[in-house]
Amino acid sequence: MLRKCLSIALLLAAAIALCPIGAAQRGTNFSFDAGKNPGDEVWSGGIKLRWCPPGTFTMGSPPDEPERRPGEDQVEVTLTKGFWMGKYEVTQGLWKRVMGSLPGLMDAGEGDNFPIYNCNFFQVEEFLQKLNEQWRATEKFPADWEFRLPTEAQWEYACRAGTTTATPYGDSLSSTQANFLGDKPYNGAPVGPALDFTCEVGRYAPNAWGLYDVCGNVFEWCRDWSHPRLPGGADPDLHDKPMRSRIRRGGCFADSGWPCRSAFRLQFEPERGHAHIGFRIVAVGK
Repeated sequence: MLRKCLSIALLLAAAIALCPIGAAQRGTNFSFDAGKNPGDEVWSGGIKLRWCPPGTFTMGSPPDEPERRPGEDQVEVTLTKGFWMGKYEVTQGLWKRVMGSLPGLMDAGEGDNFPIYNCNFFQVEEFLQKLNEQWRATEKFPADWEFRLPTEAQWEYACRAGTTTATPYGDSLSSTQANFLGDKPYNGAPVGPALDFTCEVGRYAPNAWGLYDVCGNVFEWCRDWSHPRLPGGADPDLHDKPMRSRIRRGGCFADSGWPCRSAFRLQFEPERGHAHIGFRIVAVGK
């Protein structure tokens, strides 16, 4: 009897995992009106999101932050609207459910719960367009909301989660806290292991708002073009102000600990993908 029950449970789990978006998991807890406290969670169809409330923060790094780089001069940013940030980096499993096939070779870690990578900026925007279309077809996604990439300001605000330290975990960082080259920890942290490839999302502890892997694993595309100075002011968005490259944030498995700092910003040509660049989504009101 026990074997029979276990077999049925396994079959049901497999069916749910393979069903199309909005089918078996349709009608789950997915109300964008639910966001009240930082880190509140909504989810549907395998996507989990955490609430990032409106607020003002200091973007960038102070002059005395170790390993500081050009372009990090501090600015004050006000985000007048809250948004929902992906709890995890977008996974290979979600990409396949939306797009049908992977964007390229997954030679730095492969599996449905590993982050997607080797996708260029234009492929990511195509994914987001299809994701919005598929979600609207379930009649569960409000017409006045959309999935997209975070702005650079939204990304850093969510990464910091109210902190002012160099990383969301303090002023030092070990590879026991994030997936990067552990023999090169940040700012005096102890030496740790080096995986040398991506790992399944959610392996390390989240930040204060429940977001996983904002440090390390894969860099994450932002929607902004890369400008020499950080954008300040209210709701900065440089998506439509062209330069040569787009912004990526967060550090990766193939780097030292210092690029995992909350303020570190790096550019990359939008037509290129790479094994160390993936992304996470936000849901924002139009």
